[in-house]
Amino acid sequence: MKIKITLLFIASLIFVACGEKKDTIRIATKPMTEQFILGEMLAQLIEENTNYNVEITKGIGGGTSNIHPALLKGEFDLYPEYTGTGWLVVLKKDSFPAPEQLYKELKKEYHDKYGLEWIAPYGFNNAYSLAVSKENAQKYHLKKFSDLAQYPEKFTLGAEYDFFEIPKGYYDLCKYYNLKFKGNKDMDIGLKYEAIKSGKIDIMNVFTTDGQLSGAGLVTLEDDKFYFPTYYCATVVREDALKTHPGLKEALELMQGLLTDQEMSELNYQVDVKGRPEKEVAHDFLQKKGLLHKEEVQK
Repeated sequence: MKIKITLLFIASLIFVACGEKKDTIRIATKPMTEQFILGEMLAQLIEENTNYNVEITKGIGGGTSNIHPALLKGEFDLYPEYTGTGWLVVLKKDSFPAPEQLYKELKKEYHDKYGLEWIAPYGFNNAYSLAVSKENAQKYHLKKFSDLAQYPEKFTLGAEYDFFEIPKGYYDLCKYYNLKFKGNKDMDIGLKYEAIKSGKIDIMNVFTTDGQLSGAGLVTLEDDKFYFPTYYCATVVREDALKTHPGLKEALELMQGLLTDQEMSELNYQVDVKGRPEKEVAHDFLQKKGLLHKEEVQK
């Protein structure tokens, strides 16, 4: 009887050990809704496809300027990052090649200098753009920035204060595309959407994945001469974390091309405007894409 009990005990230990999660993958995010959602997606894909635990540290103040050094110290394993930010803030470049070349050079320099790898761009580009109402887009056949030059002094543009002050902001944009507006208005970010809805402005600057953009009935124009830097998002991960955690890279690669600008905007809208938890929003999206099999989000 004692032998039988002992064997059962050993068998139970083996069973527990086989199903037990091992090691912890540490994810960092910047202090913004979009990053919270992406962090949850990465965590859920890792947990779905590996035996690793995941720990997310959300909303790190200073964003890249604090996360990047912490990554190099080994305090985190990975985080979602934007190509334009990596290029400007980390590598401190001052000119932009074409998006494909930029990503190629980013990968090489991050590998050579930091032992970090860029993996699986998610598909969306969270960059500056210009938006107009659907009515004006149809009436004046507006599809790209260059189209605005055909209507000098026809439209009023609204933007937050910073857009009129930053390099490659309003004035450089006008010079680059030969744009002449009827006027411009300096306003808080939260007031722009109401202002264009009421007709106080005709054009506004936006980020292409703004949560409010999803339900605003606006048309985002194409930056056809590539004036603004591109901010495609991908995972930056420590190379030694990939080496010591088999299966991690494959899980991260499931994010490849997963999101359009419109889809990311809609997810941000669900959290920012509808008040849904980012974990739930991330789960539902991944499940819709066929990447998760769990029916419910664990609270």
